[in-house]
Amino acid sequence: MLGYIFNFGWLNDLVRMLVENIFKISMDTHLGGSVHFFIFDSIKILILLSIMIFGISYIRSYFSVEKTKQALEKIGGLKAHIAASLFGIVTPFCSCSSVPLFIGFVEGGIPLGVTFSFLITSPIVNEAALVILLGTFGFKVALLYVISGVVIGVLGGYLIHVLKLEKYVEEYVYQMKMGNQEIVELNRKERISFAKENVKDIVTKIWKYLLVGIGIGALIHGWAPEEILSKYAGPDNPLSVIVSTVIAIPLYSNAMGTIPIAEALINKGVGMGTAMAFMMATTALSLPEMILLRKVVKPKLIGIFTGITGVSIIGVGYLFNIII
Repeated sequence: MLGYIFNFGWLNDLVRMLVENIFKISMDTHLGGSVHFFIFDSIKILILLSIMIFGISYIRSYFSVEKTKQALEKIGGLKAHIAASLFGIVTPFCSCSSVPLFIGFVEGGIPLGVTFSFLITSPIVNEAALVILLGTFGFKVALLYVISGVVIGVLGGYLIHVLKLEKYVEEYVYQMKMGNQEIVELNRKERISFAKENVKDIVTKIWKYLLVGIGIGALIHGWAPEEILSKYAGPDNPLSVIVSTVIAIPLYSNAMGTIPIAEALINKGVGMGTAMAFMMATTALSLPEMILLRKVVKPKLIGIFTGITGVSIIGVGYLFNIII
């Protein structure tokens, strides 16, 4: 019974009844499968999002950006990269909203490599993406995805630190200094209010991306030919991960918008690693992000960042295809 509830079996049955009895569309048709996929995933993901964002936001109310910045200033070495990467999990949901925080960290004197650890992990892994991954692919895939995102962030940021690329940051950035803001402690009522506002704010911002992603996923689910996708993008094609990563870079979305597409692709025979690489590259390496980054770093550093992150994502994609 609990499995039926938590696995959304009840919702699956309700949507099936809606499609067959109200819309009068057979579930055996392409249209029926697509309509069911769109409605079921939309409702499921919005429910999971709201619950998870509320819980994580309440916890996050204890860790302000200013507190985090002060903590990162005190931590050194690889630990700082790990801390920055983990902080990225509970912060912005797309690369373009992560960049302003990245700029603030650089201006505030946080080491460049540490800030890149945050920038890489933040759009790839967040609480919303985690809960959707759990609901869509299960615990094993969700855990591997989170670990991979953190590892890419830590190693990418640490490599940038080792290469000593500070000279490729625009000079005016180091001439600016962010003043320390006063840390305000919230009471329980204020934390609940903060969590509610976060749910409203985040869902309002991402629902369009979400529905577009689910819509594309529904089309793939209903009409995309399994034989072709399996042949050219399946785990047996050695170039599929590289191709999916390169294709994803010019695109722009967040993890929530790409997960339904990945789900539909995997259901059609595309390799798990190929789909995961597409997700990671779309969220971590977008053209709008590069344009924003250009305001504070020089083109050579952007190229190095893209290369390190892209190669790491390709490696993770092949790893997923081997393991799963």
